[in-house]
Amino acid sequence: MPAIEVGRICVKIAGREAGEKCVIVEVIDDKFVEVVGTTMKNRKCNIKHLEPVEQTMEIKSEDVEEIKKELEAALA
Repeated sequence: MPAIEVGRICVKIAGREAGEKCVIVEVIDDKFVEVVGTTMKNRKCNIKHLEPVEQTMEIKSEDVEEIKKELEAALA
């Protein structure tokens, strides 16, 4: 199971959004990814600040608002 991949749901463990669930939408390099959360905007994040969970979701579009709705549905 690759832990850091597009569509992987994670929990932020550091920073102002610590404890928030988010989904990886883009792998930038070996240290950074772009994440989107239900209550946070999309942002670059260090992978050391993420705790991957078992769940994944399919990213169907590049629209941030649509990804947020899909994430809320996946977490419900």
